Amino acid sequence: MKTLVLLAALSLSTSALAGTLRVGASPVPHAEILEFIKPTLARQGVTLVVREFSDYVQPNLALADGSIDVNFFQHLPYLTAFQKDRPLGLVAGAKVHVEPIGVYSRRVKSLRDLKSGATIAIPNDPSNSGRALKLLEQAGLIRLKAGVGVNATPLDITTNVKRLRFRELEAAQLPRALGDVDAAVINTNYALDAGLNPLKDALLLEDRRSPYANLLAVKPATLKNADYLKLVKALQSPEVRAFLLKKYGGAVVPAF
Repeated sequence: MKTLVLLAALSLSTSALAGTLRVGASPVPHAEILEFIKPTLARQGVTLVVREFSDYVQPNLALADGSIDVNFFQHLPYLTAFQKDRPLGLVAGAKVHVEPIGVYSRRVKSLRDLKSGATIAIPNDPSNSGRALKLLEQAGLIRLKAGVGVNATPLDITTNVKRLRFRELEAAQLPRALGDVDAAVINTNYALDAGLNPLKDALLLEDRRSPYANLLAVKPATLKNADYLKLVKALQSPEVRAFLLKKYGGAVVPAF
């Protein structure tokens, strides 16, 4: 009897996604990309349900508790850092695109114009904080301790000629903080959502060869699920590549 119950439970687990995929995503561009492929998946018998999240925490928690089957908003360094404090057992799936992070300002037209003691807002999550600081180092504004990589924090700054001050904020709040700081390093999804054009408005944009590709995150068992594999194929299709390049004009770059 116990064996039958166990088999039934396993059967339910492996078929839980059959016919429907609940995907958690940031509104821009992730949810827009998912909406674009909905008809493709529908023709293959898969109903795609898109649930939008406005932050970088809840989508992973929802995936862990089973409220959604897949999430699409983050890159691998963020997923890895997130699970150091919250070991949820989530794994990285297919890569889809890169959103180059950028520096924006309403007070200066060039980073050279930043005054001594200027305040720069950066994301407060560990992976994006380090990513932002590396970009500022690339601009020659600061120098970081050797070898810190994506784990850099303001405490790892060894040279800061302009005595820049750093304000760490939740990534979603950065566009709203632009009026209160001299500059802000903003993730492209939040920049686009706030009406900013990365190619026109960013004072400095991350190189398109960035390793921070946005990916699908899932529970390990989902990696072999037939409906999930259909989702991956649709997202990594020539049609999606053309959609990204046309709609976002280079601000969102295919990673496949």
